[in-house]
Amino acid sequence: MARAPCYYVYLLSSNSGILYVGSTSNLARRVYQHIHGLFPGFTRSYRVNRLVWWDATPNARAAVAREREIK
Repeated sequence: MARAPCYYVYLLSSNSGILYVGSTSNLARRVYQHIHGLFPGFTRSYRVNRLVWWDATPNARAAVAREREIK
Protein backbone atom coordinates (compact mmCIF):
# COMPACT_ATOMS: atom_id res chain seq x y z
CA MET A 1 0.00 0.00 0.00
CA ALA A 2 1.43 3.37 -1.02
CA ARG A 3 1.74 6.11 1.56
CA ALA A 4 -0.19 9.32 0.89
CA PRO A 5 2.05 12.33 0.21
CA CYS A 6 2.52 14.61 3.17
CA TYR A 7 3.45 18.27 3.18
CA TYR A 8 4.55 20.34 6.12
CA VAL A 9 4.26 23.89 7.35
CA TYR A 10 6.97 24.74 9.85
CA LEU A 11 8.17 27.54 12.09
CA LEU A 12 11.83 28.13 12.90
CA SER A 13 13.33 30.48 15.46
CA SER A 14 16.69 32.01 16.23
CA ASN A 15 18.13 32.39 19.74
CA SER A 16 17.13 36.07 19.62
CA GLY A 17 13.50 35.30 18.72
CA ILE A 18 13.51 35.92 14.95
CA LEU A 19 10.84 33.70 13.34
CA TYR A 20 10.63 32.10 9.91
CA VAL A 21 7.73 30.15 8.43
CA GLY A 22 8.03 27.81 5.46
CA SER A 23 6.52 24.76 3.80
CA THR A 24 8.10 21.63 2.36
CA SER A 25 7.47 18.04 1.36
CA ASN A 26 10.51 16.79 3.32
CA LEU A 27 10.67 18.35 6.76
CA ALA A 28 13.79 16.57 8.01
CA ARG A 29 15.83 17.55 4.94
CA ARG A 30 14.63 21.15 4.97
CA VAL A 31 15.34 21.67 8.68
CA TYR A 32 18.81 20.18 8.16
CA GLN A 33 19.42 22.68 5.34
CA HIS A 34 18.36 25.58 7.57
CA ILE A 35 20.42 24.43 10.57
CA HIS A 36 23.56 24.06 8.48
CA GLY A 37 23.03 27.26 6.46
CA LEU A 38 23.27 25.43 3.14
CA PHE A 39 21.48 28.16 1.19
CA PRO A 40 22.02 31.91 1.33
CA GLY A 41 19.09 33.96 2.53
CA PHE A 42 17.06 35.03 5.50
CA THR A 43 17.55 31.99 7.73
CA ARG A 44 21.31 31.90 7.27
CA SER A 45 21.68 35.67 7.73
CA TYR A 46 19.65 35.70 10.94
CA ARG A 47 20.78 32.26 12.19
CA VAL A 48 17.24 30.95 12.27
CA ASN A 49 17.91 27.30 12.99
CA ARG A 50 15.62 25.87 15.67
CA LEU A 51 12.41 24.04 14.73
CA VAL A 52 9.70 25.23 17.15
CA TRP A 53 6.49 24.05 15.45
CA TRP A 54 5.26 22.02 12.49
CA ASP A 55 2.00 20.71 11.09
CA ALA A 56 1.34 18.08 8.42
CA THR A 57 -1.21 18.40 5.63
CA PRO A 58 -2.13 16.00 2.81
CA ASN A 59 -1.40 18.33 -0.11
CA ALA A 60 0.93 21.11 -1.18
CA ARG A 61 -1.82 23.68 -1.75
CA ALA A 62 -3.06 23.32 1.81
CA ALA A 63 0.50 23.68 3.14
CA VAL A 64 1.15 26.85 1.12
CA ALA A 65 -2.24 28.29 2.11
CA ARG A 66 -1.48 27.66 5.80
CA GLU A 67 1.99 29.21 5.40
CA ARG A 68 0.45 32.36 3.90
CA GLU A 69 -2.17 32.45 6.63
CA ILE A 70 0.56 32.41 9.30
CA LYS A 71 2.60 35.08 7.52
